Amino acid sequence: MARASLPGPTPAPDSPRSSESPPPAGVQGDLELELLGLANALYNLGTTVVNDLTKEKDKPGGGKQVGIRVNDVISHLAHIDQMSEHVQTMIPMQVLAEIDNSRNPMQLTRERLERAATENQFMNGKIQAVQSYRRYYNEALVQSFPDMAPYLSEPSALLKESQVARDRSTQSSGAVDMVHVNGSLG
Repeated sequence: MARASLPGPTPAPDSPRSSESPPPAGVQGDLELELLGLANALYNLGTTVVNDLTKEKDKPGGGKQVGIRVNDVISHLAHIDQMSEHVQTMIPMQVLAEIDNSRNPMQLTRERLERAATENQFMNGKIQAVQSYRRYYNEALVQSFPDMAPYLSEPSALLKESQVARDRSTQSSGAVDMVHVNGSLG
């Protein structure tokens, strides 16, 4: 059975969703469809303006098309403004500023992820350096002061000891912390 394609503009190559997939259900899907309609209306307005500028001025019947296209854009903007009252999604102002500066939000997201990965690698390097320094320092202390050997342990051993002590105090008090899926304590 052949699948019928939906009429409408073809998506950009970097579009997050193909033209075959349906928009999300609810207000967000309606808003997405309205935004696609606005993009189409803006495109139509642009092509109409270019066509009107290239037409000969003497031809009769031209002239009112731009006004109709402008009114179409205004109606889409008014409808989007009405729909905005029902949308609870928050968008960072920097993303909007980047869009105003003609930058792709997907590019901004990719840059942020690459920056976070770079900073993460840098911090992991710092952590490894501190752990290595601690091992060398502990070895030097044990060589110079052999009596301190029982008091010097690896960081993982210290974490395990503190976890065991915390578990004992929690069991004795009867209190239990619950962690929700989002990571907050309840």
